Amino acid sequence: MSPRPALADLPARFDLVVIGGGITGAGILHEAVRAGASVLLVEQNDFASGTSSASSKLVHGGLRYLKDGQWRLTMESVRERNRLLRSRGGLVELQPFLMPIYQGMKPGRAVMRIGLAIYDLMGGQWRSRSLSAAQALQLEPQLRREGLMGAVAYEDARTDDARLVLRLIFEAQEAGGRTLNYVRVSEVLKADGRVRGVALHDLIGGERREIEAGMVINAAGVWSTGLPGDPGGAPTLRPLRGSHLIFPLAKLPVKRAVSWLHVRDRRPIFVYPWEGVALFGTTDLDHGDGDPARPEMTADEAQYLMEGLNHQFPDLGLTLADATSSYCGVRPIVASGKDDPSAESRESASWSSPGWIGITGGKLTTFRVTAVQVLTLAAKQLPVLTPLAEAPPAPTIPGRLQARHGPECVAWLARSAWAGDREDVPGTPYVWGELRWAARHEAVMHLDDLLLRRTRIGLLLPQGGVTVLEGVAAICREELGWDEVRWAQERSRYLDLWRRRHAIDFPGSV
Repeated sequence: MSPRPALADLPARFDLVVIGGGITGAGILHEAVRAGASVLLVEQNDFASGTSSASSKLVHGGLRYLKDGQWRLTMESVRERNRLLRSRGGLVELQPFLMPIYQGMKPGRAVMRIGLAIYDLMGGQWRSRSLSAAQALQLEPQLRREGLMGAVAYEDARTDDARLVLRLIFEAQEAGGRTLNYVRVSEVLKADGRVRGVALHDLIGGERREIEAGMVINAAGVWSTGLPGDPGGAPTLRPLRGSHLIFPLAKLPVKRAVSWLHVRDRRPIFVYPWEGVALFGTTDLDHGDGDPARPEMTADEAQYLMEGLNHQFPDLGLTLADATSSYCGVRPIVASGKDDPSAESRESASWSSPGWIGITGGKLTTFRVTAVQVLTLAAKQLPVLTPLAEAPPAPTIPGRLQARHGPECVAWLARSAWAGDREDVPGTPYVWGELRWAARHEAVMHLDDLLLRRTRIGLLLPQGGVTVLEGVAAICREELGWDEVRWAQERSRYLDLWRRRHAIDFPGSV
């Protein structure tokens, strides 16, 4: 991976400019570079800094889509889940689920077994089974026992959503694609009724430049409307906020994913072990006019989540004070007028005009399908964007470090001369060398890039990882050239952001 380029170093023209560095934009970039096109991706903040680092981090078919009759979406999602397990092993990993069945619960065991049988058939592999109450408690002893009749066990998958985005981006960069974070599209350029390129503003260096493009694809999610010069045509969006809580596994000792229906509104919620912690969520609420770049969990959401958690795990006596951190993201859902936010479809929607395609909505799991669909549409105007056939899966499953950072990182770490690079960052699944590699090779511009997306230390450790910041500072000075003044600025900026967006600071949390 090359250092982050300056605007002046870019070619004057690309076949394709992609706006948006989340999972949708990264998938389009990856597929377009595979097809042999010259591509530039720009993101106005950091890569994956929006919804794509704040999802539930599950790669799943979506059992509830079956209930809503969305058969095609479920089939597509299950197949993509299986493909990602094959092609992104070590980054996308199998996640066993347990769904307890209680007396009087609807849907009951029989309906659940039918639904899971269909789910398994779609995936081409039998992954589900019924359990007795005793078997369920043997697997998860902390479950609510009153009225427990048994459970169904099935399998989906989990990932680190930000790292999945980053792998797509950096692989495309290694194959010749150009990528820039902290670069804003200040205007969409048109001539003779056709979009011809974009005007860019580098928010780090301050430079401005116009870039010509054969095609521009707007994949900016909840930011996909309102660009100066935007040719229009976008559907009405309904931004939905999903909030999550992170607990130490010592406080919430789940061994697999547990999914159940919230006692208040029968919405599916879940908790599962992720990166050495317990990840619990999620809400699904209208975000309204709130800033999608800075979503924050509300006290009502925290109360809702804790109500659901304590109903399922009453003997643990959990309070908000037991949580380590929170996070939330805003889903770019296409509005269809439904009263219930959760009833809105997770299907993607596209719109186009000469030289321009917009895409929004969709799911983390189906990013590749979305990318292929968008590029197929774009190829009608610019044939060089015709997507290739699906790449064959990797023959072996790489280890954790290679899956997240690539083989070059593994080789570099093996020969690193820095003392401590192969030692664990206390309380996390990371080694110090991962931070050094990311600082050197992964376009880190700010401290939150490093601690909230290149790694997830800021979510996993109390107070955003303040106890390890001295070690982080040494790496940032050596690899990024930050002096004492810059480090102090970045530390202050990061901790302020963490307090606003990730701290547990609600009534009842202390």
